[in-house]
Amino acid sequence: MGKASRGKRERSRDKAGQWTAVGAARAAHRLREQTQRHLAGNPWVQMTLASNMDNVVTELYTVLLNSDLADLADKLEGIEWDAALSMTLGKQGYRPPWPRAAAEAASWQTQQIGKLLRQAEVLVISPAAHAAVMAAAATLEPADVSTLDRDQDILVPTGLLVLPEPVVVVNRTGSLSDTRAFGWQFVTQHQILPTAQYPGVRVTTFMDRDGPVQPPGWQQAVAQACASGNPLPPLMPDGMYGMRGDACLAEESSEMLADLSERHRQMQRALTQASQWRSEPVAEIGEWGGGHVEDPYDDFVGRYMFAFWRLIAQGVTAVGPSQAGSARAAATGGDGSGPQDPDVRVVRLAAPSPRPSDAAGEAKRVYHHRWPVRMHKVRQWYPSRQEHRVIWRGPYIKGPADAPLMVGEKAYLVGS
Repeated sequence: MGKASRGKRERSRDKAGQWTAVGAARAAHRLREQTQRHLAGNPWVQMTLASNMDNVVTELYTVLLNSDLADLADKLEGIEWDAALSMTLGKQGYRPPWPRAAAEAASWQTQQIGKLLRQAEVLVISPAAHAAVMAAAATLEPADVSTLDRDQDILVPTGLLVLPEPVVVVNRTGSLSDTRAFGWQFVTQHQILPTAQYPGVRVTTFMDRDGPVQPPGWQQAVAQACASGNPLPPLMPDGMYGMRGDACLAEESSEMLADLSERHRQMQRALTQASQWRSEPVAEIGEWGGGHVEDPYDDFVGRYMFAFWRLIAQGVTAVGPSQAGSARAAATGGDGSGPQDPDVRVVRLAAPSPRPSDAAGEAKRVYHHRWPVRMHKVRQWYPSRQEHRVIWRGPYIKGPADAPLMVGEKAYLVGS
């Protein structure tokens, strides 16, 4: 859904303009409660999800018709359509037989999003930690994401991560999405090529209804929905992705991962050609000062979430309570009507652990900046097994937690 720019509105910041954990926690509770209230049975949400699903499946089907699957078409009638559904709904956790009508798929997606909002642990991320995740995500290749081991890499099985500010993403068609939150749930993926079931993670992206990009068409849709008595939720469901979570590529060589990443790009280039009928020029960002993320291969969501989970699991970021016991009461007016869940968890950059040489008072190298380290394989010694094993490390952020973050030739100074 393409949207153009507008000035910034509400942010998780105090009167001084600084991000605060209390303000972010309060805003996150409010956003979730209001989104739950306006999601169920909303025909405008259903229509948007159905349109998105129809576009994705139709374009994927068009590409598969011109792929190697065409050789099997005479033997297995309709295999391209089933393959398109398995690569979308099956990866999202929908058990076959898959629905042929986009409206039915959208109804199922809405139910899953409602379940996510009810059950998810809410997390907010500081601007510094968010900048670190963005930097780490930029180092990842598409195939890297398939090294994900959900049981080891994901500490929170069902979560809703609210960002400090929307990320403006330029999609393959040139449209803009201002992503404000990510939600995830553990699922079982269902595939037909080959017929199999895999542990997976369903990731839902949420746009900011009142975010920085607001074309006239979007403003009109928001107004019409409100006038009809079914206002759009502040966190508007935008996309749903399935990520495999059984570390299926963890044992592959770097060369194989590079080849698979290129195959992914080839597929995405073909899908971009198939979607040209709905492409549009990239709109100007206007007042938005954070730049935007180019996503021609439709893998930003997977790279961001993979980097986020890995940074938490590796201790690069620290997860703790908001230290605002009254945040929930403030968010709900103190009447107990708000979501009954644990305190919001705040993700911050963690202070680096001291090395043994530090305690011994030995001379050490002093770094004045931080930088993202790419994923790489190392030979890890396991004393209990008396053997080396090859494992993946990264991505992670190296350097002092309070130093500016460097990405390539640019340096970003962010608060912790």
